[in-house]
Amino acid sequence: MRRMSIVTTAVVALGWMGTRCALADNLLGADEGKLHLTAGFSDLEGAGGGGLVPMAFITGYGSNLSWGANAHFTNIQLRDLHLYTYGVSAGAWDRFELSYTHQQLEFTSTALDGLGVNQDVVGLKIKLLGDAIYGQDSWVPQVAVGAQYKHNDGIKHADAVGLPGLINPQQLGAQAEHATDIYLALTKVFLGESVLVNAVVRETKANQFGLLGFGGDRHRGYSTKPEATIAYLLTRKLAVGGEIRTGPHNLSVDDQTNAWTIFVGWTPTRNLSLVAAYLNIGSVLAPVTTVTRHQAGPYLSVQAGF
Repeated sequence: MRRMSIVTTAVVALGWMGTRCALADNLLGADEGKLHLTAGFSDLEGAGGGGLVPMAFITGYGSNLSWGANAHFTNIQLRDLHLYTYGVSAGAWDRFELSYTHQQLEFTSTALDGLGVNQDVVGLKIKLLGDAIYGQDSWVPQVAVGAQYKHNDGIKHADAVGLPGLINPQQLGAQAEHATDIYLALTKVFLGESVLVNAVVRETKANQFGLLGFGGDRHRGYSTKPEATIAYLLTRKLAVGGEIRTGPHNLSVDDQTNAWTIFVGWTPTRNLSLVAAYLNIGSVLAPVTTVTRHQAGPYLSVQAGF
């Protein structure tokens, strides 16, 4: 709760600072020179992107001569799971992005009711080439490479449950409690058609984003997995679209499948961004819980910054 209070305070503070920057002749050197929606939202792991999939955009509204930063809070209520994330990120010269996100998962029913998992994610993204917005005379997309170091803090017991001896993902067959995802993102906006297209290739060992550890009894090493986003720009501040993210099937006890969202992203001002989505991550630990229904439900995220 202390971490959440700190980040909640940071969300408010960054939103206030962003407004003051605009009013005080670019205080701190933040010029907020990028177009609406091009700062990216904060995805599940804190990278600038959509809700589920990163994009080649660099977070923040700073131009290539400036910088930007934001804080975010995301609340996801699935059928038998509650996941929330919060964190901060910064972008510099529209070239580099650094982010930190804390994820907290709680099982709210099934045989795992009362169990929780915490994970920390530190991300780095570097823009390599192209410009998704201003390169309209070229088919070359904006391209970025990113890395996300994920550390799983183990399984916590908030209440008495049926599996009191379960304390870490390795007991479920995972090979490690930490690993690094590496991804390549290609993003292109077709302004004439008001369409955004984004494709990602990710090298990963993560089971359910890392919340169930990394690697497993079925497969220990990295897997190459595609991800994609498509969005339609209703206005320069409002977009609707969908995302899909594939994942490895490393664990015998978890039939991991594709995750997907249908979302609405809105940036009423440069200092505030909101995402509302319907998220489906498939079944989770079905052989353990005997519950095969998909874990799906509302996804709400707020981001404040400049």
